Amino acid sequence: MKDALDTLKMIPIAAPQIGDEERNAVLAVLDSGQLAQGPVVEEFEREFARWCGVPFAVAVNSGTAALHLLMLAHGIGRGDEVITTPFTFIASANAILYTGARPVFVDVESETFNLDPGRIEAAITPMTKAILGVDLYGHPADVGELKAIAERHGILFLEDACQAHGATVDGVKTGALGADATFSFYPTKNMTTGEGGMVSTADPEVARRIRLLRQHGADTRYVHDIVGYNFRMTEIAAAIGLAQLHKLDGFNATRRANASVLTNDLRDVPGLRLPIERQGFGHVYHQYTVVVERKRDELQKKLRDLGVGTAVHYPIPVHRQPAYRVLGYGDVSLPVSERLAGQVLSLPVHTGLGEAELHRIIDSVRLAVASL
Repeated sequence: MKDALDTLKMIPIAAPQIGDEERNAVLAVLDSGQLAQGPVVEEFEREFARWCGVPFAVAVNSGTAALHLLMLAHGIGRGDEVITTPFTFIASANAILYTGARPVFVDVESETFNLDPGRIEAAITPMTKAILGVDLYGHPADVGELKAIAERHGILFLEDACQAHGATVDGVKTGALGADATFSFYPTKNMTTGEGGMVSTADPEVARRIRLLRQHGADTRYVHDIVGYNFRMTEIAAAIGLAQLHKLDGFNATRRANASVLTNDLRDVPGLRLPIERQGFGHVYHQYTVVVERKRDELQKKLRDLGVGTAVHYPIPVHRQPAYRVLGYGDVSLPVSERLAGQVLSLPVHTGLGEAELHRIIDSVRLAVASL
């Protein structure tokens, strides 16, 4: 079997799906002569808000910018603390630092990889302004419990849904779960604009402030009410986003179907713990991430040799990053996150996979694990 697998093309860990709809939409924008933020961005915002189930959505140029501006819109700043997870992409914590506030890291659940609600209250201090939950890999955090904790203590709960477009809790989509949320449209996400982000909110004042902040504090051209930023989305990006949004439910259904095949055929492989979907939660599998009990790095190398691309999301928890050690986080101990960082491995689950590729992945994982 190995000789046959060796001759096949590498299966990538991600494969953005760009079709004629996206190409034609971009050409229409180029023909219009309106390339900077304009009517296509406004249409994308309306359509995303409607799809998400909220009154307002505000587009920006990255998921990081969305996080940054959402916190500024809520008045988070110097002297404040924001509780969040160390087991995520660094942008979640960096956006807190951008405001002048300080991230406070709390460990995660080993099953979902998301913030552990049972550890939150011990980290709350008089300086705590918010909890920032992250819906890692496409499985929502326990938003209901995290919101309840925030409400008991009179602080904010904000949702980083940058990896969870269309994920649900009790049938309600992320972004419409009763908390302001952010989304990323980076190329590997479940939908893309090339690069971009969005804030969803039910609060018109939050939406207004983010619109001001993304455009140098100007509501009227050349009249700057506050000091803001240049975080606008382009018309080209929004055109791609509109086309992708119309396909997103189908993309998510395909990811879920691919994940089901992987789970059904890998559940008996020794030494692998497969991703779960908690009762009442809808996982959209931005990543299909397994826990490898031993020799993760060796398994990754063997899969690469067999033509299966994988990735480690994330090999170093945020509090262990060099930049955060300099900031004084070097003595912080978060054992679940630290253990997971040495064990997680993401397998391809994207919408570009066919039946043959899925079975190649399964056969390759079985062969590689057996040879460890």
